[in-house]
Amino acid sequence: MMKSLFGYANTTKAIARSGGWAIYDDKFERISSDEWGNLLLPSSHFKAEKSQLEIPSPGFAPSHELILKARNLISEYDYFFDMGMPKSVWISGTNGKTTTTKMCEHLLRLHGAFMGGNVGIALADLPRAARLWILETSSFTIHYTKRARPDIYALLPITPDHLSWHGDMKGYENAKLKPLSMMNEQCIAIIPACFKEREIVRNSKAKIYFYSSEQDLADTFGLECDKIAFRVPFLMDALFALAVQKILLGQADYERVNTFVIENNKLEELRDNRGRLWVNDTKATNIDASMQAIRRYENEKIFIILGGDDKGVDLSPVFDALSVLKQEPKIYAIGSNTEKIVNLARNSRISYLACYELKEAIKAIDTDFSGSGVALLSPACASLDQFKSYAQRGDIFKEEIANLK
Repeated sequence: MMKSLFGYANTTKAIARSGGWAIYDDKFERISSDEWGNLLLPSSHFKAEKSQLEIPSPGFAPSHELILKARNLISEYDYFFDMGMPKSVWISGTNGKTTTTKMCEHLLRLHGAFMGGNVGIALADLPRAARLWILETSSFTIHYTKRARPDIYALLPITPDHLSWHGDMKGYENAKLKPLSMMNEQCIAIIPACFKEREIVRNSKAKIYFYSSEQDLADTFGLECDKIAFRVPFLMDALFALAVQKILLGQADYERVNTFVIENNKLEELRDNRGRLWVNDTKATNIDASMQAIRRYENEKIFIILGGDDKGVDLSPVFDALSVLKQEPKIYAIGSNTEKIVNLARNSRISYLACYELKEAIKAIDTDFSGSGVALLSPACASLDQFKSYAQRGDIFKEEIANLK
């Protein structure tokens, strides 16, 4: 009987270094082997009856032929949980997972914490002798997890995302709430109050704290917002990180959290040679991230670039948020869903321009932008329809701003 891995990306490659695996991937056209002696096989060669366990790369959709054939499917979290996972904090939600995970690691690094998961470091590369794993945890990974549980589960707000993968919003929410069903009495969860009456929440054995806003979260854990240097949306991330620190250590280190540096591509503020404010928020690939950006600049006149691959999500909430601003915003639509954005803008009676391309949108804003307000790239959509990554989209945005006359 063979042990099987589905996909040959960061997660599975890290596991494969132990050797003894059969690895199946659509990109393999013939049978070969890798440097660790693992078999590399086309997906069509998978025989479920000859496999004792299967671990997929998290992005494999439930509809993939390998997933449908598998009989002993587990996640990488299950695999390392069975091997003796250290005490762990899982951080999930729609927006802010990466920042919150990094803030937690920043606060707890000196206490033996290591960061990984969806943030880029596979579990196989984390030290199992560590005192604490802080794991950015995607809904994809949770979907395939059957046994592993966090000691602390920090769930940021949930808004529509990855609906084409999960099927619908209920499937997405169920994945995010699933860890509660595996947690015991010694576990602690922090989750949005809107899920308080869900059956999976009511039946959970974990000690659960509920929140509905930044101030609510601060009050629940005795934290002081005025001691935190970050504004919306990063204020929520900092509060979560401090709440986790307080649960584990009984203290909140405001001075240290305020030294954390926000990564590029998230509300990255730039000035052009005329002093106008442009904001690179290319990592806003879902509606929640864009709505947080709108909230941050709600008192300014906003010139916003929207569009890309919307992943099957209804973008209406973004337009609802824009329609109630005191100063009338203007939308510059780009990407494969340009016409959809134009129709939403028209129905919401918001000024718009169909630009299709990012560079054309920047040129149009340059003409419209007198200097009062903010020009905001916060697309609410993924980038792969026109770019290699959201980072490339942001790089092009910054290059064009630097070249404005």
